[in-house]
Amino acid sequence: MNYFAHALPYLDQPYFAAGTGVPDWLTVADRRVRLRIKHVEPFLADSDAVAAAVSGGVLQHLNEDARFHKTRVFTELSWQLTVMVRDALHDQEGLRPSFLGHILVEILLDATLAGENPHLLERYYQLLETIEPTKVEAVVNRMAMRPTERLAIMIAEFRRQRVLWDYLQDDKLLMRLNQIMRRVNLPQLPDEFTNIFPTARQIVGNRKDELLEVVRK
Repeated sequence: MNYFAHALPYLDQPYFAAGTGVPDWLTVADRRVRLRIKHVEPFLADSDAVAAAVSGGVLQHLNEDARFHKTRVFTELSWQLTVMVRDALHDQEGLRPSFLGHILVEILLDATLAGENPHLLERYYQLLETIEPTKVEAVVNRMAMRPTERLAIMIAEFRRQRVLWDYLQDDKLLMRLNQIMRRVNLPQLPDEFTNIFPTARQIVGNRKDELLEVVRK
């Protein structure tokens, strides 16, 4: 799952909703920092309300992802998109097809939810404007085994760029995917890769309810 899918049920709880984005923000801002369930759980009862809310959101993310990635529907969609990517790139053995098949399911689920609920995506970004990124970073540094000084900057930049809106437009989605490819040292995607997006969006959108059902139980 990705940012919006994780946060959507919690748009009335700013720091909890922000907490659901923390593991993904860290993969971009500071991959050295890992949050483990056993280190997060003690903070659920913290006397500081922000710490309790952020830790609750982080734990929600970790538990949802653990279920999501084991489901039949995610496995089927990841493979289906992997084949589409492989055929589009003529890349039979590289890492790109399987990597992209995985992340496209998550990104296009967010795109589907955003397209159906643009007012809620706007509310999500309004919610992020109400939090103090330095407070979130401070909580994470209490939970993590090693500290980070990059998370607050990442949160501020994420909300400034309003990244999730870009998932709705094929050219901007390609730009965001190529940012990811650079981060993981994989070759850039050509402009014509956007040709698979309409079908890929439909495939994921058609199974949106199945994807969400398995984690919302």
